[in-house]
Amino acid sequence: MFNDLEQTLAGQRTVVVGAGIVGTTHALFALARGARVVHLERDLVARGATVRNFGLIWVSGRATGGELTLALRARALWEEIATAVPGVGFRANGSLTLLRGDAEHDVARRAVERPDATMREFELLSREEARQRNPALRGDFDSALWCGRDAAVESRLALGAIRAWMTATGRYRYLPGRELVGLSESAVLDHRGERHAGDQVWLCLGANLSGFAAELFEHEPLRRVRLMMAETEPLGRVLTTSVANGDTFRYYPAFREDASAVLEEQEPYARSFAVQLLCQQRLHGGLTIGDTHEVDEPGLFETRDRPMDLIVAAARSVVGDDLPPIERRWSGVYHQVDGTNEDLYYRREVVDHVVAITGAGGRGMTAAPAIAEESFL
Repeated sequence: MFNDLEQTLAGQRTVVVGAGIVGTTHALFALARGARVVHLERDLVARGATVRNFGLIWVSGRATGGELTLALRARALWEEIATAVPGVGFRANGSLTLLRGDAEHDVARRAVERPDATMREFELLSREEARQRNPALRGDFDSALWCGRDAAVESRLALGAIRAWMTATGRYRYLPGRELVGLSESAVLDHRGERHAGDQVWLCLGANLSGFAAELFEHEPLRRVRLMMAETEPLGRVLTTSVANGDTFRYYPAFREDASAVLEEQEPYARSFAVQLLCQQRLHGGLTIGDTHEVDEPGLFETRDRPMDLIVAAARSVVGDDLPPIERRWSGVYHQVDGTNEDLYYRREVVDHVVAITGAGGRGMTAAPAIAEESFL
């Protein structure tokens, strides 16, 4: 990847504000094209949605068309990044969506019969075949939908690994603890009064904004979504795939239309939090499980126990009764382009040569490399 790119930015300077995955991949692609990069971050390290997710590179649930194309390109780029950058924790592990009952099986069957099923590497498996792919599964399920293009990275390690690689180039400068307080043509101003100018300036800000940064997006078609997740103690055996349950069919656009026609509604409390199960094993052996979706009140500081109780029960039903105890819980907030907007993410030039990029929503970790690549095309 990095040796093949044309050095179209050689001699130029790029400024990136925001060290989450979208900002970090923008810095990475600028470096790969020969630029010198200054990278600003409000905190010492990113603390937002990038480090509060599953690390899933999730192709299976993406909508047919532009969203799937973006996800597939990002999946390929993640693999290239992992080849060049040690320590991102990339695994081409695929996923199993575990199914119970005829209705969930029917939604999966329809997915396998669609024209784009081959691009996603979909297969409909029996329980026995699914357990051959992932022998660690000991729960109650009847069949499974396999997606061979799904993958994972270690979300809490990837940013540091990429920054270390960029630092080694000698053309990258990371400036943590710098709050954005102003903009001008081709430049940003931080709270220390330092002006950072560049040939390209990218504002890759997360959803937890305050002050001047919050004002930039006050009237934009963005909404904030809060998710709740948890992590268990080490499982003691290896989950060879990522895992989901049939409730994900209700919420991912690739399946949503068929699911609404076939599946019965969730019970009201689960529906009110849009509860679904995603499960990814970390390299240390613990399982990250979730999640929920709260749109109206993402600023709440507390998390409720009952939604997580539903998620734990769902995880136990597919992993097995020996699901380890919860070790830690957290919530995260991401920006998502409003449902009335067909764009996959938000991009706007806020002043001359200063472009804001946000709003990738729950596809941010998956799609960030492809979003960054599009910025430099």
